[in-house]
Amino acid sequence: METEKTTSINALIEINNDRYEGYKTAAEETKDTDLKTLFTGFSEQSRGFANDLKKYVSPDEVKTGETTNSGKLFRVWMDIKATLTGKDRKAILSSCEFGEDAAKKTYDEILRKREDLPGGAIATIQGQRTEIQKGHDTIKSMRDSLK
Repeated sequence: METEKTTSINALIEINNDRYEGYKTAAEETKDTDLKTLFTGFSEQSRGFANDLKKYVSPDEVKTGETTNSGKLFRVWMDIKATLTGKDRKAILSSCEFGEDAAKKTYDEILRKREDLPGGAIATIQGQRTEIQKGHDTIKSMRDSLK
């Protein structure tokens, strides 16, 4: 049975699975080499984050490979938007920023309930949240530089 601690960590694992899949999709959708490289890096970062979080959940309770329904819908939306916009650089960056906002929101909600987190997890989660913010800021800056 899942505890509050397990539920919180699993929510972060799921958002990182979403982020992994979202950036993997974004890397496939763009024709721009610099974006492919950036998105592949963020995708791999998310895989690493999920793996780091798994040590705070017992193996029989970890949600390996699962994504949230909103994450699945986000990837479908990204596919449709990329198709409609001709894989436009600004549209793809905007979609990625939307995904980063969702990840930040999940991290923030869980960090507000520190009592629901297992010992030692807070530093890991805060570090990941900081890196996600950096990713968000990079994508936003790239998007905003386009006219």
